[in-house]
Amino acid sequence: MKLEFNNEAKLRQIVKEAVRDALEEEFLKLRLLFAPYVSDEEQEEIEKSYGEPSKEVARTLILEE
Repeated sequence: MKLEFNNEAKLRQIVKEAVRDALEEEFLKLRLLFAPYVSDEEQEEIEKSYGEPSKEVARTLILEE
């Protein structure tokens, strides 16, 4: 597959978006790595003290190692 770009600005924009997407994904992985682990017992204690967390979730991500 051969792509031809007549417009350098369009190529720059495509590359910028691709790099931005890749960086966003990698930073998300880093944030998940540094998020503290909460055991089931600890979560129960937190819920007992402060109530259950809101069920409204923007997104849930699972880091696979």
